[in-house]
Amino acid sequence: MSRIHPSDQSRCHGHSLLKDHNDSRRPLHDHDEHHPLLPPPSVLTVWKRSSMSFQGTDGFTVFDPHGTLVFRVDNYSRKNGHGLVLMDGVGNALLSLKPKKLSMQYQWNAYIAEDGCEKTRVFSMRSPSVLFHSAGRKHVAEIFMGAQLGRHHQNTPNFKIEGSFRSRDCKIVKASTGEVVAKIFRKRVNNTTILLSDDVFSLVVQPGFDSHLIMAFVIVLDRISSKPFSPVLCS
Repeated sequence: MSRIHPSDQSRCHGHSLLKDHNDSRRPLHDHDEHHPLLPPPSVLTVWKRSSMSFQGTDGFTVFDPHGTLVFRVDNYSRKNGHGLVLMDGVGNALLSLKPKKLSMQYQWNAYIAEDGCEKTRVFSMRSPSVLFHSAGRKHVAEIFMGAQLGRHHQNTPNFKIEGSFRSRDCKIVKASTGEVVAKIFRKRVNNTTILLSDDVFSLVVQPGFDSHLIMAFVIVLDRISSKPFSPVLCS
């Protein structure tokens, strides 16, 4: 059985994504004094499976290119009314993710650690409801940083997610500039064209953006990308 953490092929894909994003940038090893040194993008492998092995758990495990567990979500119930907690590899809470109830749109809020206080809200993500969905809509979700969503002076999202998460082919972009922040794509068996199952995919995060924050976007995106007319449940 092939390992599921990032292969050399995935790391190469990550470097090509950075090059396509801005050809004028220089890789870390290029010591051109006229260009600042940039770290490579973070290439992560996301496995839609809890790190807890016993039956009934649901969640995510995330590995770095060396196969080290860096993030995890362990959900002990298939109902998500109480939300989810994103942890680091050793179990420290980073962000709590909670669905907003009685909303006309699928919306989740993220809070610092396991706090649910509105003052500690980090971001909100929403997706158009079935009733208001437009076939011509390019983005599938909007992200508002801080506690601004719902206030009259903040109607423009900070980030948008474009593409198809169900197909594991989407990207997170800055709404103001269109700059690619992160990209999700199907993972292949090492040095082959064989695709792994949808439960295993690659996440490439560009330099300058927090990987744990982007991973939180992915977790919420998974929850709001349920099939139309079905309840938002942990799959």
